[in-house]
Amino acid sequence: MQKELLDPLWVQYDYAKRYFKEFISERERLLPYLKPERTPLLLIDLQGLRRRYLEVKYHMPQFKVYYAVKANDHIEILKTLADLGSGFEVASAEELKKVLSLGVKPERVISSNPVKPIEFIDFAYRAGVSRFAVDSFTEIDKIVKVASRARVYARIVVPNEGSDWPLSKKFGVDVDTAVDILEYAQNRGLVPYGITFHVGSQCNNFRNWLIGIKRAAEVWQKARARGLRLQMLNLGGGIPVKYTYEALRVEDIAYYVRGLLQKFMPSLPYELQIEPGRGIVGDQGIMVCRVIGKAKRGEENWLYIDTGVFNGLAEAIGGIRYPFFVDKEGELKEWTIGGISCDSMDVIARRVALPEPEVEDYLYILSAGAYTTVYGANFNGFPVPETLCV
Repeated sequence: MQKELLDPLWVQYDYAKRYFKEFISERERLLPYLKPERTPLLLIDLQGLRRRYLEVKYHMPQFKVYYAVKANDHIEILKTLADLGSGFEVASAEELKKVLSLGVKPERVISSNPVKPIEFIDFAYRAGVSRFAVDSFTEIDKIVKVASRARVYARIVVPNEGSDWPLSKKFGVDVDTAVDILEYAQNRGLVPYGITFHVGSQCNNFRNWLIGIKRAAEVWQKARARGLRLQMLNLGGGIPVKYTYEALRVEDIAYYVRGLLQKFMPSLPYELQIEPGRGIVGDQGIMVCRVIGKAKRGEENWLYIDTGVFNGLAEAIGGIRYPFFVDKEGELKEWTIGGISCDSMDVIARRVALPEPEVEDYLYILSAGAYTTVYGANFNGFPVPETLCV
């Protein structure tokens, strides 16, 4: 047993196996769907989705939750969350149309993409959405043209260390620039509404929330000194889910955030917001695939499956490492998993521990609920995985 515990292949596969067994044991109604005729198939557990949303609400009762539609925009997911009273964060007219089609009032919708097409701003504002993130003076000028009394909130930059999908290089400004932008917005007739930041998607580093809230408090104080009366603080997304390692719990993040707010912002903003996407849906999905080929290339064992980075698993390129499971026993081998396309970039994972499967065997990819099908394209003519919400 001691030797097995030290064997990295055994440790990796045992974790994936236990994860799969626990996932299915809590969701026995998924059993009939684990060997579908057509693959790839993304199975979404709607009951688990409800539980996860309510867990976030329970531990963060002072926050309004705005689900980030980009994480997974399947209509059944949106409907389930809408029925629970969730708000929604959108970045495009198509996302907004989906949300509004469910009867969601525009007051439950925000847009936190700091750089937006002016056509989208116009469409959203006409539909009744009036809250937009900004991180440049140019964005203010755009909004003024089509949404003259919109409420804007400035995005500040914070560290993304410890996040599997860092976001800080593309968006965000420093404290002083944020205050300048909010003041400029007021001078142009807009409403300086608040502050937002993003700790990075799949964040397992408490320090990012510390820096974010501390900097937000600085903006708040400096804005007040200039006569700006901000109302809202938005903590963005970042709640992590389990992949090939355990993740911070919502409960722990909520406890830490409450302490930070008490320390740095004892007079709480009128409105607190959070935008979980992956944190709501990520670990409520399992991708069912099939093995389509095997090969030995030098010292590497290659396994090919009927999905890939271009039609569902794009995050594998950026560093997300999914747990893989096959329902077989046998000696563990180390595999490189290739996707279905003929592109050499279509490599999903390396150094994956699995007992040897055969062609046509089912392979299960866990924690595949977020940023999979929404990233997918029909590259090489291969389809995006079908989604089945159960």
